[in-house]
Amino acid sequence: MKNLFFSVGLLFMVALTNAQGCSDAGICSIGHGFQSNAEIFKNNIEVATIFGAGESDVKYFSPFVSYTRNFNERISLSTKVTFSTANGSFGTRSSFGDAYLIGNYTFKEKNKKQWSTMLGWKFPFNTSNLKINGYSLPMDYQSSLGTFDLFLGTNFKYKNWDFNTAIQIPVFNNNKNSYFKEYSGTDDFPSTNLFERRSDALLRATYSIKTPNQKFIFKPNILFIYHLGEDSFENIFGERESIIGSDGLTINGNLVSSYIINVQNSVELSLATPFVVRDVRPDGLTRSFVAGILYKYSF
Repeated sequence: MKNLFFSVGLLFMVALTNAQGCSDAGICSIGHGFQSNAEIFKNNIEVATIFGAGESDVKYFSPFVSYTRNFNERISLSTKVTFSTANGSFGTRSSFGDAYLIGNYTFKEKNKKQWSTMLGWKFPFNTSNLKINGYSLPMDYQSSLGTFDLFLGTNFKYKNWDFNTAIQIPVFNNNKNSYFKEYSGTDDFPSTNLFERRSDALLRATYSIKTPNQKFIFKPNILFIYHLGEDSFENIFGERESIIGSDGLTINGNLVSSYIINVQNSVELSLATPFVVRDVRPDGLTRSFVAGILYKYSF
């Protein structure tokens, strides 16, 4: 056990030293939609805040609140609202980000094996064109991608292992970003005028470790996220232009540690960092590391 914790800790230290980017357009953080304690409580409230560091010294503070209703042992529905503050050389900009609605169906467990499925939507609170003093901002300062997204996923649980796959599809694009690097005085961020983002596919493997007293749970996991095409923007000539290198694979490592205060209350700490990144990240989701703390109350 000690060797496992040491190895995980060493892995994250090395990754943090060499990190180049970490992404979550929503697909990485919907894993809670596969989790349920309906056999005990019908309602769960989660309040969390996430801290992150992005490109060009942009820092992020991103709280969220979520509510899950377990209708029975099979069906649950989750809602979530996000907020984000970005601070960097352009200034500070804060805004609500997105709202999520996620439905989950869990099949009956058999031989310590259990499947569940997930269907959900993401709704933006803005058009990804937040400004400071009238000046257009790159996607790194935006609190939302400005897209209405569909989520489809499935999870397979076997003993201490969880494997889940999901796809995030931008069904309707309402992104009205107007940032051009040619007019900004810096090349730190790519042009994203009228940005259009492609879909993401995810594969995640998680292993759960519980201490003998059942108070602590450790969940090291690895996420493979494939961006299914090159993003694009409208250039200064009014022509749509693909962003070369914006497609491809991202591999993120994540360590989640939970402390069970009692049957109704728990606290969770998560640390994430990338191991492999795409060549270009125009969506503004680049992170060198992400740290989050979450409080959960069940009733």
